[in-house]
Amino acid sequence: MLAIARRTAIGAAILLVMPVAVWLSGWQWRPGHDSGWLRLLFWITETVTQPWGIITHVALCGGFLWCLRFRLRASAALFLILTATILLGQGVKSWVKEQVQEPRPYAVWLEKSQHVPVEAFYTLPRKARAERVGQQLSTRQDIPLFLRQHWQKETGYAFPSGHTMFAASWALLGVGLLWPRRRTLAVAVLMVWATAVMGSRLALGMHWPQDLIAATLISWLLAVAATWITQRLCGPLTPPETDEQKSAVGEKN
Repeated sequence: MLAIARRTAIGAAILLVMPVAVWLSGWQWRPGHDSGWLRLLFWITETVTQPWGIITHVALCGGFLWCLRFRLRASAALFLILTATILLGQGVKSWVKEQVQEPRPYAVWLEKSQHVPVEAFYTLPRKARAERVGQQLSTRQDIPLFLRQHWQKETGYAFPSGHTMFAASWALLGVGLLWPRRRTLAVAVLMVWATAVMGSRLALGMHWPQDLIAATLISWLLAVAATWITQRLCGPLTPPETDEQKSAVGEKN
Protein backbone atom coordinates (compact mmCIF):
# COMPACT_ATOMS: atom_id res chain seq x y z
CA MET A 1 0.00 0.00 0.00
CA LEU A 2 2.81 2.43 0.90
CA ALA A 3 4.53 1.93 -2.46
CA ILE A 4 1.24 2.53 -4.27
CA ALA A 5 0.52 5.67 -2.23
CA ARG A 6 4.02 7.01 -2.87
CA ARG A 7 3.90 6.32 -6.61
CA THR A 8 0.47 7.87 -7.14
CA ALA A 9 1.33 10.80 -4.85
CA ILE A 10 4.09 11.76 -7.26
CA GLY A 11 1.55 11.70 -10.08
CA ALA A 12 -0.90 13.79 -8.05
CA ALA A 13 1.84 16.32 -7.26
CA ILE A 14 2.55 16.71 -10.99
CA LEU A 15 -1.15 17.29 -11.71
CA LEU A 16 -1.35 19.86 -8.91
CA VAL A 17 1.47 22.02 -10.29
CA MET A 18 -0.74 23.89 -12.76
CA PRO A 19 -3.77 24.69 -10.54
CA VAL A 20 -1.60 25.58 -7.54
CA ALA A 21 0.51 27.92 -9.71
CA VAL A 22 -2.65 29.56 -11.08
CA TRP A 23 -4.08 29.92 -7.58
CA LEU A 24 -0.92 31.48 -6.15
CA SER A 25 -0.59 33.84 -9.12
CA GLY A 26 -3.96 35.40 -8.31
CA TRP A 27 -5.23 34.80 -11.85
CA GLN A 28 -8.92 35.59 -12.32
CA TRP A 29 -11.06 34.25 -15.13
CA ARG A 30 -12.46 36.74 -17.62
CA PRO A 31 -14.38 36.09 -20.87
CA GLY A 32 -13.01 37.20 -24.21
CA HIS A 33 -10.19 34.67 -24.81
CA ASP A 34 -9.07 33.84 -28.35
CA SER A 35 -11.98 31.84 -29.79
CA GLY A 36 -9.76 29.41 -31.74
CA TRP A 37 -7.74 28.46 -28.66
CA LEU A 38 -10.91 28.35 -26.57
CA ARG A 39 -12.61 26.02 -29.03
CA LEU A 40 -9.67 23.59 -28.78
CA LEU A 41 -10.01 23.60 -24.99
CA PHE A 42 -13.74 23.11 -25.37
CA TRP A 43 -13.20 19.94 -27.38
CA ILE A 44 -10.75 18.72 -24.77
CA THR A 45 -13.35 19.24 -22.05
CA GLU A 46 -15.92 17.46 -24.23
CA THR A 47 -13.91 14.21 -23.92
CA VAL A 48 -15.23 14.12 -20.35
CA THR A 49 -18.66 15.75 -20.86
CA GLN A 50 -21.57 13.34 -21.39
CA PRO A 51 -22.19 11.51 -23.67
CA TRP A 52 -18.58 11.61 -24.88
CA GLY A 53 -17.35 10.84 -21.38
CA ILE A 54 -18.95 7.40 -21.60
CA ILE A 55 -17.06 6.69 -24.81
CA THR A 56 -13.83 7.91 -23.20
CA HIS A 57 -14.46 5.68 -20.19
CA VAL A 58 -15.06 2.57 -22.31
CA ALA A 59 -12.00 3.31 -24.46
CA LEU A 60 -9.78 3.78 -21.42
CA CYS A 61 -11.09 0.60 -19.80
CA GLY A 62 -10.22 -1.26 -22.98
CA GLY A 63 -6.77 0.30 -23.03
CA PHE A 64 -6.07 -0.67 -19.42
CA LEU A 65 -7.27 -4.22 -20.03
CA TRP A 66 -5.00 -4.52 -23.07
CA CYS A 67 -1.98 -3.08 -21.24
CA LEU A 68 -2.37 -5.27 -18.17
CA ARG A 69 -3.47 -8.42 -20.03
CA PHE A 70 -4.90 -10.26 -17.07
CA ARG A 71 -6.76 -13.51 -17.51
CA LEU A 72 -10.50 -13.32 -18.28
CA ARG A 73 -11.75 -13.46 -14.70
CA ALA A 74 -9.19 -10.93 -13.48
CA SER A 75 -9.94 -8.67 -16.46
CA ALA A 76 -13.64 -8.66 -15.57
CA ALA A 77 -12.75 -7.75 -12.00
CA LEU A 78 -10.48 -4.95 -13.25
CA PHE A 79 -13.25 -3.53 -15.43
CA LEU A 80 -15.58 -3.44 -12.44
CA ILE A 81 -12.93 -1.82 -10.24
CA LEU A 82 -12.19 0.89 -12.80
CA THR A 83 -15.86 1.63 -13.38
CA ALA A 84 -16.67 1.64 -9.65
CA THR A 85 -13.77 4.04 -9.01
CA ILE A 86 -15.01 6.55 -11.58
CA LEU A 87 -18.65 6.27 -10.48
CA LEU A 88 -17.71 6.65 -6.82
CA GLY A 89 -15.70 9.75 -7.64
CA GLN A 90 -18.66 11.30 -9.43
CA GLY A 91 -20.92 10.42 -6.53
CA VAL A 92 -18.56 12.06 -4.03
CA LYS A 93 -18.33 15.09 -6.30
CA SER A 94 -22.11 15.50 -6.46
CA TRP A 95 -22.47 15.19 -2.69
CA VAL A 96 -19.72 17.73 -1.94
CA LYS A 97 -21.13 20.18 -4.48
CA GLU A 98 -24.47 20.21 -2.69
CA GLN A 99 -22.79 20.78 0.69
CA VAL A 100 -20.45 23.59 -0.41
CA GLN A 101 -22.66 25.23 -3.08
CA GLU A 102 -19.88 27.32 -4.60
CA PRO A 103 -20.99 29.29 -7.71
CA ARG A 104 -19.15 28.84 -10.98
CA PRO A 105 -16.90 31.68 -12.23
CA TYR A 106 -19.19 32.42 -15.18
CA ALA A 107 -22.15 32.76 -12.77
CA VAL A 108 -20.22 35.31 -10.71
CA TRP A 109 -19.36 37.16 -13.92
CA LEU A 110 -23.03 37.17 -14.96
CA GLU A 111 -23.90 38.82 -11.66
CA LYS A 112 -21.36 41.59 -12.22
CA SER A 113 -21.89 42.19 -15.93
CA GLN A 114 -25.51 41.19 -16.56
CA HIS A 115 -26.93 41.88 -13.11
CA VAL A 116 -28.03 38.29 -12.52
CA PRO A 117 -27.81 37.74 -8.72
CA VAL A 118 -25.91 34.53 -7.98
CA GLU A 119 -28.15 33.51 -5.07
CA ALA A 120 -31.30 34.02 -7.13
CA PHE A 121 -29.74 32.15 -10.07
CA TYR A 122 -29.04 29.04 -8.01
CA THR A 123 -32.50 28.98 -6.45
CA LEU A 124 -33.95 28.37 -9.93
CA PRO A 125 -34.48 24.83 -11.27
CA ARG A 126 -31.71 23.71 -13.64
CA LYS A 127 -33.87 24.19 -16.75
CA ALA A 128 -34.72 27.74 -15.70
CA ARG A 129 -31.02 28.47 -15.04
CA ALA A 130 -30.17 27.37 -18.57
CA GLU A 131 -32.91 29.59 -19.99
CA ARG A 132 -31.67 32.53 -17.92
CA VAL A 133 -28.11 32.11 -19.25
CA GLY A 134 -29.38 31.91 -22.83
CA GLN A 135 -31.55 35.03 -22.42
CA GLN A 136 -28.82 37.11 -20.79
CA LEU A 137 -26.19 36.26 -23.41
CA SER A 138 -28.35 36.23 -26.55
CA THR A 139 -26.93 39.58 -27.68
CA ARG A 140 -23.35 39.12 -26.47
CA GLN A 141 -21.22 38.61 -29.57
CA ASP A 142 -18.02 38.35 -27.52
CA ILE A 143 -19.16 35.03 -26.02
CA PRO A 144 -18.90 32.21 -28.61
CA LEU A 145 -22.05 30.21 -29.20
CA PHE A 146 -20.42 26.92 -28.17
CA LEU A 147 -19.41 28.46 -24.84
CA ARG A 148 -22.89 29.83 -24.19
CA GLN A 149 -24.35 26.41 -24.90
CA HIS A 150 -21.82 24.77 -22.59
CA TRP A 151 -22.75 27.17 -19.79
CA GLN A 152 -26.44 26.43 -20.38
CA LYS A 153 -25.74 22.70 -20.13
CA GLU A 154 -23.71 22.96 -16.91
CA THR A 155 -25.48 25.20 -14.43
CA GLY A 156 -24.58 23.30 -11.26
CA TYR A 157 -22.14 24.26 -8.52
CA ALA A 158 -18.38 24.43 -8.95
CA PHE A 159 -16.61 22.76 -6.01
CA PRO A 160 -15.09 20.25 -6.68
CA SER A 161 -14.57 19.76 -10.41
CA GLY A 162 -16.23 16.60 -11.73
CA HIS A 163 -14.36 16.81 -15.04
CA THR A 164 -11.07 17.03 -13.18
CA MET A 165 -12.02 14.12 -10.94
CA PHE A 166 -12.78 11.97 -13.98
CA ALA A 167 -9.56 12.83 -15.83
CA ALA A 168 -7.29 12.90 -12.77
CA SER A 169 -8.65 9.56 -11.56
CA TRP A 170 -7.78 7.95 -14.88
CA ALA A 171 -4.34 9.56 -14.95
CA LEU A 172 -3.55 8.41 -11.41
CA LEU A 173 -4.95 4.95 -12.12
CA GLY A 174 -2.47 4.91 -14.97
CA VAL A 175 0.35 5.76 -12.58
CA GLY A 176 -0.84 3.14 -10.12
CA LEU A 177 -1.58 0.31 -12.53
CA LEU A 178 0.37 0.91 -15.73
CA TRP A 179 3.63 2.35 -14.44
CA PRO A 180 4.74 -0.98 -12.90
CA ARG A 181 4.13 -2.55 -16.34
CA ARG A 182 6.46 0.06 -17.85
CA ARG A 183 3.71 1.61 -19.93
CA THR A 184 5.51 4.94 -19.75
CA LEU A 185 4.00 6.46 -22.89
CA ALA A 186 0.45 5.58 -21.87
CA VAL A 187 0.97 7.15 -18.44
CA ALA A 188 2.49 10.29 -20.00
CA VAL A 189 -0.45 10.67 -22.41
CA LEU A 190 -2.94 10.29 -19.55
CA MET A 191 -1.13 12.90 -17.46
CA VAL A 192 -1.01 15.41 -20.33
CA TRP A 193 -4.68 14.80 -21.15
CA ALA A 194 -5.73 15.23 -17.51
CA THR A 195 -3.77 18.48 -17.21
CA ALA A 196 -5.35 19.75 -20.43
CA VAL A 197 -8.84 18.91 -19.12
CA MET A 198 -8.08 20.78 -15.90
CA GLY A 199 -6.82 23.80 -17.84
CA SER A 200 -9.92 23.78 -20.03
CA ARG A 201 -12.16 24.00 -16.97
CA LEU A 202 -10.40 27.18 -15.90
CA ALA A 203 -10.36 28.76 -19.37
CA LEU A 204 -14.05 28.03 -19.99
CA GLY A 205 -15.11 29.79 -16.79
CA MET A 206 -16.39 26.60 -15.18
CA HIS A 207 -14.10 26.28 -12.16
CA TRP A 208 -11.75 28.01 -9.74
CA PRO A 209 -8.24 26.60 -9.13
CA GLN A 210 -9.22 25.26 -5.70
CA ASP A 211 -11.95 23.16 -7.36
CA LEU A 212 -9.26 21.40 -9.38
CA ILE A 213 -6.97 20.95 -6.38
CA ALA A 214 -9.68 19.34 -4.25
CA ALA A 215 -10.78 17.07 -7.11
CA THR A 216 -7.20 15.91 -7.69
CA LEU A 217 -6.69 15.06 -4.02
CA ILE A 218 -9.93 13.06 -3.89
CA SER A 219 -8.90 11.30 -7.10
CA TRP A 220 -5.59 10.38 -5.52
CA LEU A 221 -7.33 8.65 -2.60
CA LEU A 222 -9.58 6.77 -5.00
CA ALA A 223 -6.64 5.72 -7.19
CA VAL A 224 -4.67 4.42 -4.21
CA ALA A 225 -7.61 2.30 -3.05
CA ALA A 226 -8.41 1.03 -6.56
CA THR A 227 -4.79 0.10 -7.29
CA TRP A 228 -4.46 -1.76 -3.99
CA ILE A 229 -7.72 -3.67 -4.58
CA THR A 230 -6.65 -4.53 -8.12
CA GLN A 231 -3.34 -5.87 -6.89
CA ARG A 232 -5.13 -8.01 -4.30
CA LEU A 233 -7.84 -9.38 -6.60
CA CYS A 234 -6.26 -9.49 -10.04
CA GLY A 235 -2.64 -10.36 -9.42
CA PRO A 236 0.77 -8.67 -9.47
CA LEU A 237 1.12 -5.46 -11.46
CA THR A 238 4.76 -6.02 -12.41
CA PRO A 239 5.42 -7.68 -15.80
CA PRO A 240 5.61 -11.48 -15.75
CA GLU A 241 9.12 -12.88 -16.01
CA THR A 242 10.32 -13.85 -19.47
CA ASP A 243 11.89 -17.24 -20.17
CA GLU A 244 15.31 -15.56 -20.33
CA GLN A 245 14.83 -14.00 -16.89
CA LYS A 246 13.69 -17.32 -15.44
CA SER A 247 16.73 -19.05 -16.92
CA ALA A 248 19.05 -16.41 -15.48
CA VAL A 249 17.53 -16.85 -12.05
CA GLY A 250 17.91 -20.62 -12.35
CA GLU A 251 21.57 -20.32 -13.31
CA LYS A 252 22.28 -18.12 -10.29
CA ASN A 253 20.62 -20.61 -7.99
